[in-house]
Amino acid sequence: MRLGGRLAAAIEVLGDVEARRRPVADALKDWGLSHRFAGSGDRAAIGNVVYDALRRKRSYGFRMGDESAAALGFAAVIDGLGMAPEALAAALAGDRFAPEMPAPERLAGFLAEDLAAAPAAVAADVPDWIGERLEASLGLAWVEEAQALAMRPPLDLRANTLKAGRDKVVKALAPFGAEPAGLAPDGIRIAAIAGEGRHPNVQAEAGFQKGWFEVQDEGSQLAALLAGAAPGEQVLDLCAGAGGKTLALSAAMENTGQVHASDADRQRLAPIHERLKRAGCRNVQVRDPREDLAGLFGQMDLVFVDAPCTGSGTWRRRPDAKWRLAETALAKRLEEQDAVLDRAARFVRPGGRLAYVTCSLFHEENAERVAAFLARHADKGFAVADAGARWNALLPQADGRCRIDALGGGSVLAMTPRLTGTDGFFFAALERAR
Repeated sequence: MRLGGRLAAAIEVLGDVEARRRPVADALKDWGLSHRFAGSGDRAAIGNVVYDALRRKRSYGFRMGDESAAALGFAAVIDGLGMAPEALAAALAGDRFAPEMPAPERLAGFLAEDLAAAPAAVAADVPDWIGERLEASLGLAWVEEAQALAMRPPLDLRANTLKAGRDKVVKALAPFGAEPAGLAPDGIRIAAIAGEGRHPNVQAEAGFQKGWFEVQDEGSQLAALLAGAAPGEQVLDLCAGAGGKTLALSAAMENTGQVHASDADRQRLAPIHERLKRAGCRNVQVRDPREDLAGLFGQMDLVFVDAPCTGSGTWRRRPDAKWRLAETALAKRLEEQDAVLDRAARFVRPGGRLAYVTCSLFHEENAERVAAFLARHADKGFAVADAGARWNALLPQADGRCRIDALGGGSVLAMTPRLTGTDGFFFAALERAR
């Protein structure tokens, strides 16, 4: 496909996402199934335009003076591919599949418009109500933080130390520009794609099939590291999902002790079985959602809660989610977080700890939930550990690379794309004295 056909396809997908308020991944998949002539390179290029347009939907609309799918598609091509309007017009000339170029004055306005004159939520590329919450959660730099959430993300991997060291994996993936991650000790990073490029299909590599590495954002790796799972411990991963953090905990424990992996959603949990087998994790016991876990009450050294959340920290990868998120959905997530924390508390032994993690940057889902938990369980002897001190001890090179806030005699922390270079994650550790 030529550029004109790719741009027309991207505009079609953007219109579908807007009209049906559906996940962009589903819209792109359906487009591909109904246009089988499009090759993998075409689909990747179309996806780039669509995702770039959704990441910067409000600022592109402001600069174009038009929020239509066509306007956003042209803005994404001009910005993402670095094409001057004249060069774009020349590239589309004679292409019968190409959409009509916007008026010259509209394109001139797009290039000249200064976002400094835009409302803060527009410059941040978020809905107004989300902007208010980000400002309350992130303070004066919230616009810059949100703008970092609108950038293309890197591809992060974790070397599975049960089978291979990081140096071995980096060497195997050298053709893709893989490098050691800046913070996570087992992390590997392939830089964000540029222009019409695409990330390599690393899951087709022999090293992946052998279990040498897993795809996992560096922030997710750091959250598992901060939890401090140690060899020989009894650990419950209460919201294990597909098992990314479960595998990281298993490797940190050197395949000793026991990790109980559970999730309320059987469908989410299903992929964990194949992943565990490939990674060689022998100390993980997958617990069926219908299984009674009462026998584990008061027995766990560590209960790891990767709580259901809005996913606001992952908007680089799922930009459509910020436009579909409703305030009612946030309220529902808060209820779910309180419920899972209350359930998790029952499993922590005296002297044990509870790690609470979200991939959200909203204060309501993070520190407020921890404070509410402490108020509800004052008789259980839970106290907030000093997550900031643990961060500095484990990652002395990363001083100042996360947000650390005092809470309940200890501290909690948040990772962000702007500060940490990762997806957005919140981490708190609670220790049970009795």
